[in-house]
Amino acid sequence: MTTRVLLAAAGAAALCLAALWIVAAVEPAEGDSGTAGGEDVEAAKREKMIRDIEADVRATSRYIGKDRLDERVMDAIERVPRHQFVPPEERDRAYENRPLSIGKGQTISQPYIVALMTDLLAPEPDDVVLEIGTGSGYQAAVLAELVDKVYTIEIIEHLGRAAAETLERLGYANVVTRIGDGYAGWPEHAPFDGVIVTAAAAEIPPPLIEQLKPGGRMVIPVASGAWGEQLTLVEKAADGSVRRREILPVRFVPLTGDH
Repeated sequence: MTTRVLLAAAGAAALCLAALWIVAAVEPAEGDSGTAGGEDVEAAKREKMIRDIEADVRATSRYIGKDRLDERVMDAIERVPRHQFVPPEERDRAYENRPLSIGKGQTISQPYIVALMTDLLAPEPDDVVLEIGTGSGYQAAVLAELVDKVYTIEIIEHLGRAAAETLERLGYANVVTRIGDGYAGWPEHAPFDGVIVTAAAAEIPPPLIEQLKPGGRMVIPVASGAWGEQLTLVEKAADGSVRRREILPVRFVPLTGDH
């Protein structure tokens, strides 16, 4: 249930978003970064990725309502070693600002989208967050840099187990993984300060709204007619009422499971 993000917008916005597919310089394979030169190249690629994300934020500012993202979020994106979350054959492209295949027809999300979704969640250090769609574990790792606890569910067993191993190896002890259908959430650990969904739903799953704390936020791509999907921000008020706001046209793999 990892995202395959292809931003789509009409007219001038589509021209602006063409920059999302600019290919960065080739990153050294894992193992090469052990040398000073390899580390310098990796650092340069990470810095370029950050610049590309910042450029995309400016290009889409009229959609997202801001021209820069939270500095804490951008710092977390820069810290997380994205090359550790992609297959060996994709590592030379790990810091390109684009989605990459992770197998089983799934992808690791474009860094811009990961950064935007994380920013929309407005994470705080003591938050507990639920992620639906672990994929390779990259989004969970970014969240883990920013919040107290991340619970993440992946329906594809092979991906979920591989992500759990990667997260454990990299020391993300505040991430708890599970194999299963994320549509019903994880009620044993609810309520959550935030919920992030990395696959497109036909509608916002009611169990996820129920498990969101009053004052909490959910970020989820939702089907939206001719636009394909809209990245949607859901906010739950103190009285339990729910407000939703469409942010940006996107394209994700569908949310699967028994629903």
